[in-house]
Amino acid sequence: MAVSKCVHLSGPWVKELLGSVDSVLFDCDGVIWRGDQVIPGAPEVINSLKNCGKRVFFVTNNSTKTRKMYADKLAKLGFNASEDEVFGTAYCSAVYLKTVCKLDGKVYLIGSNAMRQELEAMGIQTVGVGPDHISGVQNDWANVPLDPEVKAVLVGFDEHFSYTKLNRAMQYLFDPECQFVGTNTDTRLPLEGGKAVPGTGCLLKAVETAAQRQAQIVGKPSTFMFKCVASQFGLDPNKCLMVGDRLDTDIMLGSSCGLKTLLTLTGVSTVSDAEAHQRSGCPIRQEMVPDYYVDSIAEILPALQG
Repeated sequence: MAVSKCVHLSGPWVKELLGSVDSVLFDCDGVIWRGDQVIPGAPEVINSLKNCGKRVFFVTNNSTKTRKMYADKLAKLGFNASEDEVFGTAYCSAVYLKTVCKLDGKVYLIGSNAMRQELEAMGIQTVGVGPDHISGVQNDWANVPLDPEVKAVLVGFDEHFSYTKLNRAMQYLFDPECQFVGTNTDTRLPLEGGKAVPGTGCLLKAVETAAQRQAQIVGKPSTFMFKCVASQFGLDPNKCLMVGDRLDTDIMLGSSCGLKTLLTLTGVSTVSDAEAHQRSGCPIRQEMVPDYYVDSIAEILPALQG
């Protein structure tokens, strides 16, 4: 394989790379689709990989969908995919609370209905989903009613995030025994036309600041996301390829876990970004340099069909 990093993947390198792995992990938005629009050639790449005997997984920081919702979207867009191949932060957070935190109690959830569904599927009860309107004065807020069975606070994407929710989370987290978990630290969600909206990382930082505590992070680049997949499917990191569009999440996850990494330029990060990290000499930034890059994952299709 290539002796240097950040190499444009083309020609014989494609077949050599694919021949060296048995499992491929894909980020979703910016890699196989943008919003509800499929990246041209992406379904053919995924389906051809499977036809060649490769295992394929979908690893996303999006906490607003259940595994089933993702599987349904994948099928609708022409991908051959099953629910158990999807690892989103809604599902992985439930696994984390159950297996790592050994949670025995309820969760105060700043998050979506999808997160609530994934937690409940694991037998974890939640409180907090939906709007929480403010009332009273400061003294009332400091003495807001709390559920004594809540043993953890979980922060994901929540369109109803508010001062009241921030305060309630802080009150729960005054208890040092209350566990504190966040789905991911992405601060912006990029949209078409160069626009963006605030991401989960903004909500999480607000809760961390108020509680004066640091959350345990489940999503990329946390190694737990890969461990979650690997433990269920017996993956060998040396034979895995991580494909993503973000250097600070997808590529960093792959590097941290010892996977081969491929940046696709249909999303957020650019080759210039990667080269800047490469030149920096900073060990942490080096982990954000991919082994290879492609303009689109469709570029690997000829090697799969040849």
